[in-house]
Amino acid sequence: MELNNEDDGRATPRTVLGRRLRRLREAADLSQRALADKVGYPHTYLSRVERGEQLPSQALAEDLDTHFVTDGLFTELLSMAQDASIPDYGRAIVEREGTAARIQVFGSSLVPGLLQTEDYARALFRASLCGESEQGVEERVATRMRRQQVLTREDAPLYWAILDEAALKRPIGGPEGMCRQIRHTLAVARSPHVVVQVLPFSQAEHPMLGGSLSLLTLRNGATIGYVESFFSGEQVEAPGKILELTHMFDLARAKALPESETLDLLRSYLREYEDEDDS
Repeated sequence: MELNNEDDGRATPRTVLGRRLRRLREAADLSQRALADKVGYPHTYLSRVERGEQLPSQALAEDLDTHFVTDGLFTELLSMAQDASIPDYGRAIVEREGTAARIQVFGSSLVPGLLQTEDYARALFRASLCGESEQGVEERVATRMRRQQVLTREDAPLYWAILDEAALKRPIGGPEGMCRQIRHTLAVARSPHVVVQVLPFSQAEHPMLGGSLSLLTLRNGATIGYVESFFSGEQVEAPGKILELTHMFDLARAKALPESETLDLLRSYLREYEDEDDS
């Protein structure tokens, strides 16, 4: 797959996807309306994809691959385009999620990304990305949901998440949205390779107030860290710093509730949000 510069801009996975779609459609002597009829999507949607104004959904990318017999070309370009939307400071760590043997995360005020529902992620992006179009928000949500496939694959890594209780108390997306988020967290926590703990308010201060941390242990035994705050992040690989971050995570884990008590607390918050939603 050759990524040549065309027209007036540098080629990106998004623009390449649109160009390849246009070329394949024209080579098949199909109008946008004719192709839309064949694959079952609005022609205006296909037009925006061809112009690079909108990414296709996962379903559309797969249907285009099937229709044009392109052996995963459109799904691959979609994945590349979604990865390109991730900020530079976070892209490296996200790319390594797929090769990690163990992922440990701590979130001080939010549910970690790999546990978020679409509604929860959508509410976060709408609030934090000032001026972002609704289409842009939906593309970011789709990217986050695709990342979560790492937890359901056959060789899924061990995933250990510690949530500050503040993440449960703040009603992101309202009571109904939090009901869905907590139910989803409870469902994911049933997986044998997933551990979820809550660090309760009763533990007061802890070493990671105000930040979030990810520790990825790769299959060769090496560990890399990622510390994020607002619109910045730092990837950490220096052994001394990794040791310090691991110690901080271990301290937070020691203060967190055991799994059974964590599940009880999650169910308690779920009942509270269900009562609010019914009122």
